[in-house]
Amino acid sequence: MGCRGTMKNTMKMGINKSGGDDYFNRLLSYFKQQFHEPILKMEQIRDSVYFVRTMTKKYVVKGYSKYKKLRLQETFTRTLHQEGFNKTYQYFQDITKEPLFFEGESFGCIEYLSPHHKSFTFDSNKDRKAGLKLLEEFHHVTASCVPRYQTLLPYSNMLEKWSERLKTFKKYCSKITYFLNEQTVNELIGWAEWSLNGMKENEDFFFKKPFVILHGDVAHHNFLRDETGMLNLIDFDLIHIGPSSIDYLQYANRILPSIDWSIDKLSQYKQIGEHTQEKAFLYALAFPTDIFREWNRIMREKKYTKHYYSDYVIDLTLDQLHLRRKFVEEIKILIAKM
Repeated sequence: MGCRGTMKNTMKMGINKSGGDDYFNRLLSYFKQQFHEPILKMEQIRDSVYFVRTMTKKYVVKGYSKYKKLRLQETFTRTLHQEGFNKTYQYFQDITKEPLFFEGESFGCIEYLSPHHKSFTFDSNKDRKAGLKLLEEFHHVTASCVPRYQTLLPYSNMLEKWSERLKTFKKYCSKITYFLNEQTVNELIGWAEWSLNGMKENEDFFFKKPFVILHGDVAHHNFLRDETGMLNLIDFDLIHIGPSSIDYLQYANRILPSIDWSIDKLSQYKQIGEHTQEKAFLYALAFPTDIFREWNRIMREKKYTKHYYSDYVIDLTLDQLHLRRKFVEEIKILIAKM
């Protein structure tokens, strides 16, 4: 696992901290006691995730709220390597004196993948294709793993998840209309309701076997090109079981802003194109899941009072709204012809 992007709130060894940084210093002291090798440097990457460099190696140390979540991640990544999928990191368990448990969190030590100077991006057609190929390889391997994990992982239920996402967005509507005009909010809700109704009418598609273990979060930052140039898939916190089309649908949603919301361009990707002939998949593409996710998040966490967060979500909503509107109309025409 590499350190992606700019590290905010970077905290380094040897600098005196106070107040809110007391936790970091306590954690560092604890790690120093537990690691077999002296720690030369420690930096915070994001909440509960730290970069640690010892005398001979580099690690990413990640905290989990429950020990069983850590064990699942350790077991799953080990399974991937055993099954021949080596394009990801491994967990190490022999570099500390005992399992790391600090103030309610269990910490796992992950292999540090040194990043390539050229980051993976959905803005690159070459990278979009490479990401899909890697995801296809991941699904091919995990298909045989489903029986072993069927009692450990949840099954995909996107209809329920998106229905709840729409319900939450509606709950926050009165606040959201301070940032967006009512017409735009109603248009988004209209697309979502039309999409969900169509998905429910064709719901068998979303439960169609064969099943694989889905990654569940195919955002660009979970594709990491290491220093050798090899593309890796990382962060399996949201793995669950279902048809591979669910991951491809999420991937499609992620890359659409980079391909001008073009259904023709989207259909040219082999792994996605075969699904664009399915009504259920097309209905799902119209659901504004990214917009709902971000508005619900900043409302739930009360971050809308900070311009940095509200401006980002407003831009996400409005910058390509005209392209998204055209895209939804094209989808409606395609479905009507089926």
